[in-house]
Amino acid sequence: MVERQNQTAADRVAAGNSVGCLESIARVLLTYGSVYRMTGKIRLGIVLLVVAFLVAAGAITWGVLHRINKPISLMGAIVKEDTDPRKQSPITDVDVSVAGNLALASVRSDFSGYFKLSLRPRLKTGQPITLQFRHKDYKPLDLKTTLDHKLYVIHMIALHQEASVVPADRPLVPLSNVFVRYSTETTTSDNIGTGLKTFRVENTGNVPCSGRPPCSPDGRWKAAIASTSLDAGVGNTYDDARLSCIAGPCPFTRIVSDNFSHGGRYISVSILDWSDTTTFLLQAEVFRIQISNIVRESYPVIFGNSLNFTLPASAEGPSLEAEESGQNIVFPLGPSPSLSWADCNVRVGKDQSKSYRCELKPGYKFQ
Repeated sequence: MVERQNQTAADRVAAGNSVGCLESIARVLLTYGSVYRMTGKIRLGIVLLVVAFLVAAGAITWGVLHRINKPISLMGAIVKEDTDPRKQSPITDVDVSVAGNLALASVRSDFSGYFKLSLRPRLKTGQPITLQFRHKDYKPLDLKTTLDHKLYVIHMIALHQEASVVPADRPLVPLSNVFVRYSTETTTSDNIGTGLKTFRVENTGNVPCSGRPPCSPDGRWKAAIASTSLDAGVGNTYDDARLSCIAGPCPFTRIVSDNFSHGGRYISVSILDWSDTTTFLLQAEVFRIQISNIVRESYPVIFGNSLNFTLPASAEGPSLEAEESGQNIVFPLGPSPSLSWADCNVRVGKDQSKSYRCELKPGYKFQ
């Protein structure tokens, strides 16, 4: 009896489903008939709406899949290890990779120490990885971390700290009175010197901003702003002004106020920094109106083993002059500077000005 009742109930459900299916078919037929009786313009409008819907759905699907498969990129800056932020010079040409061949390709840091490493699409945030940093003049560094979108600031230890690793019977060669000499074509004013100032933007990296400005350009990290200015004096004016980041994670800074590019008696600049502390050099030529002079000289900024200076786009025949063991020697600076006592890197800016950074070789010291 129970089995028969169950069978009857099942039959009723099946019958109900059949009726519902017939009703659905009938509604579709009625709808189709109504649409068919519509004017051609209305039918065309419906077709266009359907096509637009399909296109939008396809675009959304493609965007979601593209976002899922987009590889993660790690960004960072590599600087020299030192307790003094002014001596944390950016390191150029560091080979950056990920253990286990997890990166699409290895990269090299640029003049400012910046690197951007693209990882393979299958990697996800929170996954453990080992970043590898290699440079012939620095100790190899393997950084074990978890994959994250933070800004990486890498400190590498020089193999020859303060250029003091030399044989005991060989004294360090002293270098003194180092200055830069170059020439420019000028007929309206005389360069009577160089104005320069270093300043620091103090900040701590990877601290969430939480909506409290100043913040990084993307609003994610806490930032700091620092400013500096120069006064050329009465009757003088600044020209060929240039700004250079000489220490710290330079890639994570931005000029927020440029009052130096156009020169004048007073020049100033404001910098936004959304990572660790950075050091900048503001430098410009001082001119007295309507006095001509071709040869120009300036003194570089020296922090520890690092020597920094900039040259305007109009500079010709630049050279470094220094007293080596009491003897005055001229060292020409070509497109790829090569000195017997220092390794130099140069970067050409968009305005064709040049930024130089030289690191002492073992066996030499600044005096």
